[in-house]
Formats: sequence, structure tokens, C-alpha cells
Amino acid sequence: MPRLLSINSYHYRRGGSDVVYLDHAALLEELGWDNAFYAMHHPQNQPSPWSRFFIDELEFDHRYPPWRKLAMAGKVVWSFEAQRRLRALLAEYPADIAHLHCIYHHHSPAILPTLQEAGVPAVLTAHDLKIACPAYKMLNDGGVCERCREGSVLNVLRHRCVRGSLAASAVVAAESALHRRLDTWRRHLAKVVSPSRFFIEKFVEWGWPRERFAYIPNWVDAARFEPQAAPGDYFLYFGRLAPEKGVATLLRAARDAGVALKIAGTGPLQGELQALHAGLGGDAEFLGFRHGAELHALVRGARAVVLPSQWYENAPMSVLESMALAKPVIGARIGGIPELIVEGETGWTFESGSVAQLAERLRSVAGLGTAALERIGRAARAHVEREFHRQRYADAMLDLYASLGVRA
Repeated sequence: MPRLLSINSYHYRRGGSDVVYLDHAALLEELGWDNAFYAMHHPQNQPSPWSRFFIDELEFDHRYPPWRKLAMAGKVVWSFEAQRRLRALLAEYPADIAHLHCIYHHHSPAILPTLQEAGVPAVLTAHDLKIACPAYKMLNDGGVCERCREGSVLNVLRHRCVRGSLAASAVVAAESALHRRLDTWRRHLAKVVSPSRFFIEKFVEWGWPRERFAYIPNWVDAARFEPQAAPGDYFLYFGRLAPEKGVATLLRAARDAGVALKIAGTGPLQGELQALHAGLGGDAEFLGFRHGAELHALVRGARAVVLPSQWYENAPMSVLESMALAKPVIGARIGGIPELIVEGETGWTFESGSVAQLAERLRSVAGLGTAALERIGRAARAHVEREFHRQRYADAMLDLYASLGVRA
């Protein structure tokens, strides 16, 4: 039985990358693989027999005493703790292959040479742009940013790219400078999985060799989503309320289009967006955080789901899950979003950041008849079932592992 080691910062369903980390491990176990986890201690973690090896909790948002903040900064750059605990885990569980998801800024890239020393090939799923961009989003307060592609990582410090914080940006700049000099990611990763073709092209632009990547799109179990193609009378956004998500653009466009909008989610911009809505007027409702069956019911009741992102999205699960529920998606033409939408057949796209284009798209979809929207909703569901299913993902991943010498 082949042995997989799944590595991630969090061991609970915190965000999309954490869901993929847990679902990937569960899928491989169903296919007959053994699996161990390596993550960070956190109060919300799922139980795991491997938690005795997990690294100590490290959360930038928490208030720590100065001495602990200094220790944490050192771990971000190079975590000797993560190396030590990983060696102990591998002594008990000699993995055949390790699959990494989001490991920064908790484990740090220091675990990559540790895996290589143990003879364990390391595969990384690129959920974001960290292996190129120090701040992992190619985004700062000025919008999309690629200054570090040709320039110094000191741009991170100069533009305070991490949380708008000088201190946090300084730590990440130091971490990035060290690992650029050591070439840690390229020297020690056997392969990088990208769920979008866009990310592969972006990494190649930043100097990565194309052959280091494998395009393996995310998957959803459509059988777990009860579809409803009949359209409702409102548009829906669900996700974080953060600057890069473009919710302010959506509020303005919905007001201009005269359509009803529901917003499900929380985040740092919640108060600012609510104040914007109060000033704009229009028919928008903030619902707070929703998940599970409650969120699915909201999606089923919508006319369409809107993804107005203004940064390089990868392959958002929200698009696939909405389509699995038989809802068309209106998505911004940025990052990997357009790859998931068949224009006019499963949804529509618009220029990212354009209030006018989005408003026009909302008006157009609001005016479509029930039969047309039901047809598009059913096509969206069929698209997910055909292109983003479990077997395709499993076959591609097993082929990748076999290319690295690990076979079921």
C-alpha cells in the first residue's frame, strides 16, 4: 500500500485550499492509499492521530507578546521546528510521496529540503501564486502587481503588500529573499500541480520551466449537489468580503442595473461595503456567513451567481459548486475564471473592475426568460459532470505520482 503524506497549514475546512487538502487525502484513501497528515495545531482542527507531530499554532491576527512575535517571524523565514517535527513523523511514517498545499507562512519552505533528504518526492498544488510572488496574490493596495518579477523583493516592503503592514511585509520580504537566493522551491519540488492553465502561464512568465507543471483541474462530486435550474429573482455573491473580490464593483453595478442582490460572507471590508451600500441605495442584502445546506439553498434560489474578482483567481470552487447546483455564473475575465465558463452556454464573463459591463450583464440576465435560464443552468450542471469529475482528477493525479515512481 503506497503511503501519502498530506501537508497543509490548517487541518479543517477553513478555505478552498483546505477543502482540497482534506478531500484529496480522502480520495486517495478510497483508492487504497495510506495517508498521514502534517499540519499546524489549531482549535478548529479535525481530530487526527498525527496531531502529535503538528507544529505550534502561528496566527498573524492574534495578539502575542513581543518576544513571541520575534520567534514567529523567524519561523516564517525558516522553521527549524517544522523540520524537526517532520523528521520525527517520517521516522514513524516513511512516506512514499508528499503532497503539499498551503504551507507558508507556517511550516515555511524549510520542510522541502527535509523531504528531499528523506527521499520523499514533494508535489505542490499551487492554490495561489506564492512560488512566484512573495505576497502570494500579485496584489496590493494599488491593484494587481507584478513588480517582483523583474525587480527586488524589497517591493513587498516598499508597497506593504502583506496586510498593509510594514512589519509583516518585512518578514515576508526576508523570507522571499532567502528562498530566492537558495532557489528552495525549484530545487526541492518534484512537480507543481496547477488547477488552472492561467497559473501555469503566469509562472512561466516569471521564469519557471513549463515542464515542472501539471494541469489538473479541481473536481466536485456533483451527486452531492441537488440542482435547481428554475431561476430566482435575485443575484448572489458568496465568499470573502475582501478588496480583491470586487464586491464594491458588484454593489455599484447591481444598483445601476436595478436588480436585487444578496451577499453571503464576511471579511475585512464588511463595514465599508455596508456603508457603501447605504450611500448608493439599491436592493442589496448582507446575509453574513452561510455554508452547507443553507448556502446551497441560497444558490438554488438565485437567478445567477456573480464572481466579480479583481485579482488573479486560480480555479474558484465557488464557480464549480454553483454550476453543480444548476446555476449559471457571471464571472470577471481575470485569472482562471474564464476557463471554467463556456460563454453564453454555462454563464457569462465581463471585464474585471468594469461597473458598466457588469451592470449591462446583470440587466441582460435579468431580462432572460425562464426557459433560457433553465437551459443554461442545466448546461452548467452537465459541464461540471463532464469536465470536473472525480475520476478525471484521480486518474491525472495517479498518473503524476506514477511519473515520480510511486504507483498504487
